[in-house]
Amino acid sequence: MTLPVNFDSVDVDAVLADWVSALRDQGVESVLVLGPNPLGGADDRDVLAVHPPRLLGPAQALAESHDFGASWRDSDAPLVAWQDISKSALEPSGLWRRLWLAQGCQTLVRVAFTLPAGRAFECFLFSSRMFSGRSEAAVLAWSAFNIWPLLRRAIAEQRVSLSPREQQGLRLAFEGLTARETALRMDCSERTVNFHLANAMTKLQADNKLSAVQRACWIGLI
Repeated sequence: MTLPVNFDSVDVDAVLADWVSALRDQGVESVLVLGPNPLGGADDRDVLAVHPPRLLGPAQALAESHDFGASWRDSDAPLVAWQDISKSALEPSGLWRRLWLAQGCQTLVRVAFTLPAGRAFECFLFSSRMFSGRSEAAVLAWSAFNIWPLLRRAIAEQRVSLSPREQQGLRLAFEGLTARETALRMDCSERTVNFHLANAMTKLQADNKLSAVQRACWIGLI
C-alpha cells in the first residue's frame, strides 16, 4: 500500500523542466527523484518525480532495484555518486541500466539527501555525455543542492495536502513539544491541537503522533 502520487502536478514538472533546460550544456536530458515509501520498509522507494514523464518505466525500474538502496546508504559511500550507466548493464540486475541506455543516457550523477532511520531522497541526473572528470559531475551535484529546497517543497505538497496548522502541529511535535506546550505556541486549546494532529494522522495514514511525524519527515513536509 502506498500513498498516492500525482504525476500531473504542473509545478513539479515545471521545476524539473527548467532544471533540465539549465543543464543542457552538460548533456542532461532527464532527471529523476526517488523517495522513501512512507508506508514501507527501508528498501522501498517511490518515484516522486521524473522528467520527461515518458521515462516513468525506466524510473520505476531503478526505484525497484537494489542499486543505491538501503544497504548502500548504510555504507561509507558518499552522498554524491557519479557512474557510467553501462557498468553492470549486462547483469540480470542491470535492467534499469539497459532501459536508460536505450534512452541515450551514458552517465548518471546521484545526490542523496538523508532522512532519519536510514531513508533518503535521491536525485538522479542523466546525461547523454561520458564525463571526462569530476568537475563535470560536480556541476550537476551542485545544481541539485541548489534546487532541492524548492523541489522538495513542491513534491511534498503534491503528495499530501496538510493545512498550515496541521503542519505546524507536526513540526512542534517533531521538536518534542507536548500538546499543552504546542497549544501555547499555537495560541489555541489543547483540544484544537489534538484536532489538527488527528487530521494530519488521518491524511498520513498513521496510527499515532510519532508515526505521523516520521511519515511527514519522509515525505518532506518537515
